[in-house]
Amino acid sequence: MAAYTSRNTDEELYQLIQKGVEKAFDTFFLRHYPALCSYANQFVEREDAEEIAQEIMIWFWENRTMPVWETSLISYLFKAVKNRCITLINRNDLKQRILQTLYEGDDHLFDDPDFYVVEELSQKIQSALEALPSNYREAFEMNRFQKFTYKEIASQLNVSSKTVDYRIQQALKQLRIDLKDYLPLILFLS
Repeated sequence: MAAYTSRNTDEELYQLIQKGVEKAFDTFFLRHYPALCSYANQFVEREDAEEIAQEIMIWFWENRTMPVWETSLISYLFKAVKNRCITLINRNDLKQRILQTLYEGDDHLFDDPDFYVVEELSQKIQSALEALPSNYREAFEMNRFQKFTYKEIASQLNVSSKTVDYRIQQALKQLRIDLKDYLPLILFLS
């Protein structure tokens, strides 16, 4: 295996990253982060794009010992960035739909303190999603927000369809517990 230099190829850097060589990751990060940000910025605002690209790169570092990727690593990272952007867009759409449903035909609602329950609900949903174990949340968001089938999710995550089913069921179970006080409002708005 090659020793670390800033001129290593991506493949050489990946091999070093798998062994925990932080300088190799730093070089890889600096090499690809700007492109990931630009790509994400096609879908979301610049600030969100930078945060998403950073999250994906951190996830990559934390999961560096994962098995070989089905596609090239760079393709995988770009796809992960796109999926994360779609998830953010869908979350924002859900929040917008909730607000629109409450606003339509009920302008007086904004004067009612109960209207602000929607903002609390949106924050609770966001918090409940973030509290899920990352593998449950990822499978759930890919299915519910990005409309991927279990088979598509299984292929992307390199797991079986039954594992995807289990993760989504566990996510739903936990969300029902975390959002039990809000279920009547959620059902009303859907």
